[in-house]
Amino acid sequence: METQWKGMVLEMAKHSLVIVESPAKAKTIGKYLGKGFEVKACMGHLRDLPKSVIGVDVEHDFDPVYMPIKGKEEIISDLKKSAQQADMVYLATDPDREGEAISWHLRQLLDLPEDKTRRVTFNEITKKVVQESIQEPRDIDQNLVDAQQARRILDRIVGYELSPLLWKKIRRGLSAGRVQSVATRMVDDRDQEISEFKPEEYWTLDANLTGGKTPGPAFPAHYHGQDGRKVDLKSAAEVDAVVRETEGETFTVKSVKRTDKQRSPSPPFTTSTMQQEASRKLSMTPRRTMAIAQQLYEGVDIAGEGTVGLITYMRTDSLRISEEALASAKEFILGRYGAPYYPDQTHRYKAKAGAQDAHEAIRPSNINLTPEQVKHDLTGEQYRLYRLIWSRFLACQMANAVYDSVAVEIGAGSHSFRASSSNLKFAGYTAVYEEGRDEEKEEKESPLPALSEGEILSLRDFSQDQHFTQPPAHYTDATLIRAMEEQGIGRPSTYAPTVSTILDREYVVKEGKYLHITNLGKVVTALMKERFTDIADLKFTANMEKKLDSVEEGQTPWKAVLRDFYGDFDKSLRQAEKDLEGTRIKVPDEVSDEKCDLCGRNLVIKSGRFGRFLACPGYPECKFTKPLVVEMPGRCPKCGGRILKKTSKNGYTYYGCEHNSDKNEATKCGFMTWDVPVKDDCPVCGQTMFKKAGRGFKKPFCVNPECSNFLPEDKRGYPKRKTAAVGAAAAEGAAESAGAAEAAEKKPAAKKTTAAKKTTAAKKTTAAKKTTAAKKTAAAKKTAAAKKTTAAKTPAAVKKTRAETTAKKSTAKKAES
Repeated sequence: METQWKGMVLEMAKHSLVIVESPAKAKTIGKYLGKGFEVKACMGHLRDLPKSVIGVDVEHDFDPVYMPIKGKEEIISDLKKSAQQADMVYLATDPDREGEAISWHLRQLLDLPEDKTRRVTFNEITKKVVQESIQEPRDIDQNLVDAQQARRILDRIVGYELSPLLWKKIRRGLSAGRVQSVATRMVDDRDQEISEFKPEEYWTLDANLTGGKTPGPAFPAHYHGQDGRKVDLKSAAEVDAVVRETEGETFTVKSVKRTDKQRSPSPPFTTSTMQQEASRKLSMTPRRTMAIAQQLYEGVDIAGEGTVGLITYMRTDSLRISEEALASAKEFILGRYGAPYYPDQTHRYKAKAGAQDAHEAIRPSNINLTPEQVKHDLTGEQYRLYRLIWSRFLACQMANAVYDSVAVEIGAGSHSFRASSSNLKFAGYTAVYEEGRDEEKEEKESPLPALSEGEILSLRDFSQDQHFTQPPAHYTDATLIRAMEEQGIGRPSTYAPTVSTILDREYVVKEGKYLHITNLGKVVTALMKERFTDIADLKFTANMEKKLDSVEEGQTPWKAVLRDFYGDFDKSLRQAEKDLEGTRIKVPDEVSDEKCDLCGRNLVIKSGRFGRFLACPGYPECKFTKPLVVEMPGRCPKCGGRILKKTSKNGYTYYGCEHNSDKNEATKCGFMTWDVPVKDDCPVCGQTMFKKAGRGFKKPFCVNPECSNFLPEDKRGYPKRKTAAVGAAAAEGAAESAGAAEAAEKKPAAKKTTAAKKTTAAKKTTAAKKTTAAKKTAAAKKTAAAKKTTAAKTPAAVKKTRAETTAKKSTAKKAES
């Protein structure tokens, strides 16, 4: 009956208004709905708690005071007029708690009557789904709205009542929050675990053996143990004892086990796994990943297709896939790869315990739109992320990869050695996609000769290496999000904002890809752990997420969650204010290894309006400051010194030798580049390799011109220059001239070049005392030259006049300095 009534309403409605969040989404949906539907964007939230005050009446059962957001008056007015003229209003905001809350606020703010207001959601923005969804509207889900209200008010109470305490006791501008405080603590705990780690010595022993029916290179067999028991070698003495006992023994093959090992594909993306994989493979931050995913979801103009939503909704913890998508994937795999690449049984994945499972997994909305087909219609970032999502989904529906695995046990007296190898037998899903790894290196197995049981092997020599156990790695964006998900901290919509917040507040800094706690972060975390144990506790925060889920399910009143939380929180806050009366907590300076150029003291790291920088601790006697530098992997290709990450006066990142500013000319090194040094050395010459700066994966290259692995500048992906660089910049070598080319993309560099020309022109004018007409002619020439040249160019001979030659020399000097 309800469905029939909805159908009747749709037929009766001559003019309908559909409200979405963004213009891109409005454009895509408008195309699919056609005549009779007007689609408008509300540009996100139009009503929220006020910024200037807490906006929550704690004394009257946490009644929120919502206000229209300043600056959105025109949007509100326009939507009100359109709503009054419409027969039916469809609220089509995103299909999650926040989207439901936006729809609820819209209904309240626009005074929409219930009988002409309906809620619709789109898991994917395709013609079929949009048209079907608009035929099946529903009422606003008040449980979803209440769960979002509870979260919003909880965060407002913590932020507005706890942050002022941090301002008074530590530093102005700080903030605290339920999830961000726990995320900061997780980074702090990991850094503390690393600093307290005590490495333990251990040794590995390999016997390099030859054998098999066909002669070949020696293969290593790793020491396993004695008398059938595994033995860990802890010292050189233990290794020497094994060597003495086995070097005179006969090495005999005890067993050869050959099996087919199958490797299953990873499940389709959820929000957290997409953010992790984009961080590992594309070097995208979680915030950037979600911004690009939103664009792909809302719609992109595709040639021959119009505006198309390329992926399903990207905020989800579900692994569920629709039957229609499964069928499309099967058809595509059979058509492109053949029957062997499709599994005997369709892969269906179960969500983790505690998952909301409100939407499908993230997948392409149309598997037949391959990344190659749409590449020319997407930006570089959109293409890379779409390719990642498309490949992951297709792979998850493909057959397992099969490896031919061989395990050999070799006896030498009472001791045993083991060797193994694994070769890909059937590619399966790996023909499309393999999941990235957080570990830097993966052990590679040497191929084994054809061995048979009872075969006698020849010992060539032993390889013995000393090792020390390593502490756990610092968190990265990817591993922190994974840890938050495992601990139940936050939800799909909060992972990216949380990581961004703790970085913005400088509680955590990123060095390379790794997150490190700052002294500020340590002080704030220590205060939270001491005074607000609940907020800083991982289990408490995870339990609060479960309570919010309970509100969404309609099992718990949302204000009951606030009441339970506020009693203990208010008590802790009052006690902390009392105990810390008159106390100011000092944040210790972070001491660096850099020396003050004026007085020789070790510089300390300070924070200012424009971020962190190095300053002399002798202030105000010594006021020396310099940009903060970060040590990069690798060595300077000119002198072998450390390579430092630096920031130019215009805020651009570049890399230079630690000896750039040495006063001693004998040790001074001029190496500077825009290219990013990487941890890998060139396999041919052993020098540090570099990669082109920018987001996403860039293949490393060697910058040593004398190396056979050297990659010339014109093949590194830089913009082609009209004329070759000359003068001092060209003499700096391939790496630095590449830097000049990179500067072509930076407009401030162009301004500098232009400014240099103008300055030189002014000097020439004064010296030569030219006429007004001559000045105008010269100015016209300079204007034309500025339009034709780019910042990447060092001055090139265009018109061989004395004035132009002088300008080139002056500009070249400035480029060197």
